[in-house]
Amino acid sequence: MLSVSRAVQYLKGKSSHKLLTEYQSLRKRYWGQHLWSRGYWVATSGNVTDEVWKKYIEDQKPEEPDDNFKVV
Repeated sequence: MLSVSRAVQYLKGKSSHKLLTEYQSLRKRYWGQHLWSRGYWVATSGNVTDEVWKKYIEDQKPEEPDDNFKVV
């Protein structure tokens, strides 16, 4: 039996290796860094509505930069 955390770790590791092997631009961009973030989210789809999935995906987008930011 495989735990969810081990399955996610395996999938992230294998997909990261494959992507970094196949795409030179990713190797340059993420050199010395991690391709995937450390966290993950798990829920059974029977208990999650389409709206919850949509909100989760939208919340993964980075915040818009503040063009008025100034260091004083």
